[in-house]
Amino acid sequence: MNDFSNSVSTGFNSFMGFLPTLLGAIALLVVAWIVAILVRKAAQKGLKAVGFGRLLTKWGLTNSDEQADSTIDSIGKVLYYLVWLIFLPGILGMLGLNAIATPITNMLNSVLAFIPKLFAAAVILAIGVFVGRFVKNLVYNLLVTVNIDKWISKMTSSSSEAEEAAPTQSEKMTIAKVLANVVYVIILVPIITVALETLQVRSISEPIIMVLNQVLAAIPNIIVAVILVAVGVVLAKFVGDLITGLLQGTGINKLNKYLKSDGKMTIDLAKVLGQIVEVVLIVFFVVEALNVLNLEVLNTIGKAVIAYLPLVLSALIILGIGLIGGSLLGNFITKSTGSRMSGEIVKYILIVMAVFMGLNQLQFATSIVNVAFLLILGGLSVAFAISFGIGGREFAKHQLARLEAKMEKEDKTK
Repeated sequence: MNDFSNSVSTGFNSFMGFLPTLLGAIALLVVAWIVAILVRKAAQKGLKAVGFGRLLTKWGLTNSDEQADSTIDSIGKVLYYLVWLIFLPGILGMLGLNAIATPITNMLNSVLAFIPKLFAAAVILAIGVFVGRFVKNLVYNLLVTVNIDKWISKMTSSSSEAEEAAPTQSEKMTIAKVLANVVYVIILVPIITVALETLQVRSISEPIIMVLNQVLAAIPNIIVAVILVAVGVVLAKFVGDLITGLLQGTGINKLNKYLKSDGKMTIDLAKVLGQIVEVVLIVFFVVEALNVLNLEVLNTIGKAVIAYLPLVLSALIILGIGLIGGSLLGNFITKSTGSRMSGEIVKYILIVMAVFMGLNQLQFATSIVNVAFLLILGGLSVAFAISFGIGGREFAKHQLARLEAKMEKEDKTK
């Protein structure tokens, strides 16, 4: 009985000794709850009173006033839990739970030490976005003032094409917007790099900073490549129009009357040749632009295109000669013999030969093309022989008899 009384007395004394600590922890808990509520209410009402929601909507961070109010409420809740996080280590320490309080304290110290860096990075990023948007709007308005889209449209298309492809209201100032956005990105990339370096989170910032530095180093090459392509398009358009005009002055389009028996013009030869020259020049400038980027894959593609271009040009020349020569020879035979079918046969034979020669020049499945050509030629020969031997036997007999009679007559006159 005495042992039980001693145990109860010891437990009661321990509880009474721990009671002040427990009451202090409860009091601190109540204080933390009151402070957290006050901070949350003050933050929510204060931000709404100063019009922070309108600023969020104006900056494009929220889409409506309701969404802005919801964001402000979320900020208040974040502050509410942050206050609890500040008081929690003290409450746990008073209860003697240091094993739990110590990690929370270390985490809180790390967060509090990181907040100034986060704030500095946010300020740098906000200033960069503001400056970037200001410069973007400045560049856009300058380009709109000089009406760059109109000038580029004039330099890259003829007047008739410009009238036919007149941009709608929503499509206007496209070049101005693109150039303004490019300037905005060029300004924003180094700003993001500085903001990430301010955070000093190496595991996250170093890979991103490395990529951004590579992008920043490539921007001058990209600008030069874009300028090369733009100059190439303008120069190719100018040279193409010049060649088209010169060829039209030489009267090359008069050859169209030989391409059809009815004499109607079907192809603008001068324009076709001018466009071919234009495309070739653009390809050269694009390949040179790819070389400026110093990317091995693009350089390989550019070299392959340049190496293949002579084959394409020679194939086009062969095909053009086949089309024009076939049409000329077919029309000549039609007019000479009066047989339209004979002229068409000769015409399409030459065109088919030109197509196969062009495919062979392009090195497009050379063995298959050659075999197909031989099979077609052999099939046509066999078909002609069979049709002439069976269906035209009487005609052949009559023609041979006339030839024999003519030869005998010539021998008698001698």
